[in-house]
Amino acid sequence: MGTKQYPTGTQRNGVGPSTALAYLDPKYWDERFSSEEHYEWLKDYSHFRHLIQSLITPNSSVLELGCGNSQLSEELYKDGVTEITCIDLSAVAVENMHKKLQSKGFKEIKVLEADMLDLPFSNECFDVVIEKGTMEVLFVDSGDPWNPRPATVTKVMKMLEGVHRVLKPDGIYISISFGQPHFRRPFFDAPQFTWSVEWSTFGDGFHYFFYTLKKGRRSLDDKGSSKEKLETPSICLFQDELEGEDYLFRTNIDELNS
Repeated sequence: MGTKQYPTGTQRNGVGPSTALAYLDPKYWDERFSSEEHYEWLKDYSHFRHLIQSLITPNSSVLELGCGNSQLSEELYKDGVTEITCIDLSAVAVENMHKKLQSKGFKEIKVLEADMLDLPFSNECFDVVIEKGTMEVLFVDSGDPWNPRPATVTKVMKMLEGVHRVLKPDGIYISISFGQPHFRRPFFDAPQFTWSVEWSTFGDGFHYFFYTLKKGRRSLDDKGSSKEKLETPSICLFQDELEGEDYLFRTNIDELNS
């Protein structure tokens, strides 16, 4: 996952760490990636492939934020997208991902150690930026979700400004999240951004949100629309979702910020 924070946290036996604050600790991720071969946050590619195919073409240059040990880049490559750059803050994740991709013959995919709050790329160089659950880490210690702490706002805006900067004039930012629209849109709709904001949902019981932000497509109607009232999707969880780390992560954050 993706940005520099340094609270401590210990991993418990079972799914996930003992406290959500551990997700802010780079040491936690290095230790986790040293022993964990693969984990997919917010479902695997097959669950949202139908949503992504109309947005990414074989000619697209793609940046994945917080690749961890996900197979997202592999699946995109199998679908014909070969110009992919993956970044992660964890040196262990980057080394393991590079070895894995090389061993599978995906040698065109680049893997770099980098912070999503300080993207080391030139302006307007990617057609698509995608992250799957990576932004969630920035909200671990946000406090009230309706009125997040200033430090959280600063980090999220810095991330989004970096994404907006590296996108080409007609580029697309895809954010896959369990953050609901009434919490995400105040950030996405900030006046310095020129993108339009749309979203879809996927998932059998636990709803995940697939946000599509198209740079240069913002209209007058988009401004201020983050204030619209949005209903919270009903949640009917299946057993595998109740036992999964996605659910525990969200529950721990809710408890931490209550």
